Amino acid sequence: MKLHGYYRSSTSYRLRIALELKGLAYENDPVNLLESKQKDPAFTSRNPFGSVPMLEADGRDRAQSMAMLEWLDEAYPDTPLLPQGIEERYTARELAYAIATELHAPLNLPVLKYLKEPLGHSQTVIEHWYRHWLKRTLDPVEARLKQLDTGSFLFDAPGLFESVLIPQVYNARRFHYDLTLHPRITRIEAACLALPAFQRAHPDNQPDNPHKQDSN
Repeated sequence: MKLHGYYRSSTSYRLRIALELKGLAYENDPVNLLESKQKDPAFTSRNPFGSVPMLEADGRDRAQSMAMLEWLDEAYPDTPLLPQGIEERYTARELAYAIATELHAPLNLPVLKYLKEPLGHSQTVIEHWYRHWLKRTLDPVEARLKQLDTGSFLFDAPGLFESVLIPQVYNARRFHYDLTLHPRITRIEAACLALPAFQRAHPDNQPDNPHKQDSN
């Protein structure tokens, strides 16, 4: 498998987490979003969405991260991302899709670029936008976790939900979002980041992270 992604892309990050949790070997092929390499004709000829991640697997170029996560679980059922019970599977999907659809959609890089150019908003306004949408979704996610009385993970081990949550919390911290009112989210974050799979997937440890390259 080959993963075409960007070190700080939350959707690429969630795929890396899933691949690491499942113990699947993959080649990392960086795509520089800041240089709009995902819009190059050579890339869009394979992935018409012009987005990352793209996963080369089983003779096919696969797009859309949430579909890829579900495909990985079906194609490689060992170390499942989703739990066994139908209600538990629903809960994992409910929370993961809340983040993927309600949070990631208004906060991804093309939206932030559009807010700046051509709409002309300042970085201060853009960061206010970012934190507004974080609160709108992370508050109910935290409330649902409290209802479920979760511990270190949503269920017994990290899976679909954690794969989607952790990259968004990483971005929240980048934008200086106050997570003190989200103790269950931060408890899950701490438990995940202590695991080797999450450490290997972390943006700090990716080959296209410029700070990592500078330190070599």
